[in-house]
Amino acid sequence: MIRQVRFDKKTRVVDALVQRIERGELGTGERLPGEHELAAEFDVSRGTLREALSELKRRNYIATQTGVGSIVTYDGVPLHQSAGWARALAAGATQVATELLEITAVERPELAVRLGTARFICIRRRRRAADGSLVSLECALVPATDGLEQLPALGLVEGSLTATLVSHGFTGARGRQWIGAEPLDEASAEWLQRPQGTVFLKTLRETYDTRGRFMEQVESLLDPSHFQLSLSFGNEP
Repeated sequence: MIRQVRFDKKTRVVDALVQRIERGELGTGERLPGEHELAAEFDVSRGTLREALSELKRRNYIATQTGVGSIVTYDGVPLHQSAGWARALAAGATQVATELLEITAVERPELAVRLGTARFICIRRRRRAADGSLVSLECALVPATDGLEQLPALGLVEGSLTATLVSHGFTGARGRQWIGAEPLDEASAEWLQRPQGTVFLKTLRETYDTRGRFMEQVESLLDPSHFQLSLSFGNEP
């Protein structure tokens, strides 16, 4: 009976934090409140809270860093290792704020064969650290179909690209991701307010929905001093 009560409390904490993360109330790169604060909020013991955090870590919603705490790593489309990287990007010890720069219609003929369309909507965002420095630049391409072509006029649902895609019938099911590095070109350097040629990490992720349709390609440029790449394998002890 005691174990069952503890399990129920852990599940309640996990479910509540998952909802906050998936709704964007706790965004990628943000630090969770401390264990003492969370334990008091949910009226659970520190042991139960740590079990809940371990479950969130196992499900790739957070990463834990010594001396920093728990950082949100969920990006809206968790990828299994069989489809690429299970958790390709883990945020560093920096809280960040996301800025929406533009939503524009673009044509990319070179992607037509692989992605099945040459017409996209580009959602460009950048992230700023607590000290004011710009640490990432992102361009998300979504197909200009199924109502998404109206995004330049309508904007994102609740400011969330994930929520917008779901509201238009796209739910991520599988994908793949590439990781590399490259110097910033002139346009990217201007967006990030860095010297042209500064080397940033580069990730490119393609996601397909439950019906097999292409739903999103996200290209991200990441300041390597604020982000790290992480690959999990095997069974955790």
